[in-house]
Amino acid sequence: MVAAFAAPFWRVAAAAAPFALAACIGAAVLAATGHDPLAVYRLMVEEAFGGQRRVAATLTAATPLLLTGLAAAIAFRAGIFNVGAEGCFYLGGLVAAVLGYVMAGWPSMLLIPIALGAAAIVGGVWLIGPALARTRLGVDEVVTTLMLNFIAVDITSWLVNGPLLARGSANSATLPIGAGAELPRLLPPTTLHLGFVISLALVALFGLWERLTAAGLRSQMVGLNPRFSRAVGIDVPATLLSMMIASGLIGGLAGAIHVLGLVHRFVAGFSPGYGFTGIAIAVLGRNSAIGIAVGAVLFGALSSAGATIQLFSDVPIEIVEILQGAVMIFAVAKFGAGRRRGAAPA
Repeated sequence: MVAAFAAPFWRVAAAAAPFALAACIGAAVLAATGHDPLAVYRLMVEEAFGGQRRVAATLTAATPLLLTGLAAAIAFRAGIFNVGAEGCFYLGGLVAAVLGYVMAGWPSMLLIPIALGAAAIVGGVWLIGPALARTRLGVDEVVTTLMLNFIAVDITSWLVNGPLLARGSANSATLPIGAGAELPRLLPPTTLHLGFVISLALVALFGLWERLTAAGLRSQMVGLNPRFSRAVGIDVPATLLSMMIASGLIGGLAGAIHVLGLVHRFVAGFSPGYGFTGIAIAVLGRNSAIGIAVGAVLFGALSSAGATIQLFSDVPIEIVEILQGAVMIFAVAKFGAGRRRGAAPA
């Protein structure tokens, strides 16, 4: 009984520990540059969580990270190191943006699910190739998914600068989506939108799936020991293929939610690396639902606070980037040790 209650606590602690270590490094950098670390961190906490408006901004920043972290965790759990969520994010965002203005006259009850579903399908289809290359030919999925990220970014960049470019737009962007395609705001006039609830619900469903379903158990067994899984009759290639496609589905959905909920059009380079940050979040959370939620909110807090901290202090934005980089280093360092022992990310 005690162990059952202690497990979620240790998952939260494992997700928060790299942030604590990164804060120590950040404090040393701040002190070396003549800043008071405690004052700076107090300001960052206030900017991230000091009131409804600031909490809403933090949760808005965490929304895409919940899904890209989930996309990575689904693959990692099965022993697949998928780094292609960024490409799925771009493609899903573009598909949702196009449908959002082409079908602007449709009712929201139809338009939003169609846009979200189409974006998710495109993301899933995008990763079928790397999944088949891994299961049929033994090609390393890190290489294929990483290269596909560049291809996806270039394809969307060409489209948004060419046939999909909005006339008269100062930036490389599509036409804005129709009002009926926009996800409803949860706390007007803040930017927090329904996408946060959708993302959090999917993370919670993942937590139930991994613990309570046979498919979740099979995925974990394949990730831990593929040879034993084959011996007990599990179809390992099919499991790997389905988990890779599921990862792509979530990545494409993340891009669609970002467009429909916040950006309201597709802009070239509209992702500041959400797919790659999702990898760090999955690693931080040890592929658990609670860990993903905690990691996404903490990264969202860093992003939200970093965007406004320069208005109230002379602290450079690079300090926030140092903190984010240090968090990733600590998380990946521990993950790397696990892979050297031959274990799948868990």
